[in-house]
Amino acid sequence: MQIDITGHHVNITPALKSYVENKFERLERHFDHVINIHVVLTVEKLEHRAEATLHVDRGRIFADTTDADMYAAIDALTDKLDRQIKKHKDKLTRHGDRTSVRTIAAP
Repeated sequence: MQIDITGHHVNITPALKSYVENKFERLERHFDHVINIHVVLTVEKLEHRAEATLHVDRGRIFADTTDADMYAAIDALTDKLDRQIKKHKDKLTRHGDRTSVRTIAAP
């Protein structure tokens, strides 16, 4: 899993970078097929915004959050992505469990 972190109007400090990497490791526990993550951190006046795009097996997942604190925005972002990854994984597993009409024996 590769994580790209970009900052708009904010410097990406080593502490901020390690915080993002530690939080996004949690997502890999639920779904192993995360290929690439692009995180954009933005500061506009008093609003801190965090957004991320995950390139996963058979799809792409996007989420964004805003908060007064950058670390709180990152926490909320990882929570949103965690829910979306679980939903995506559930869709993939349910789709494979469907039984075909032709496999059911006719009387």
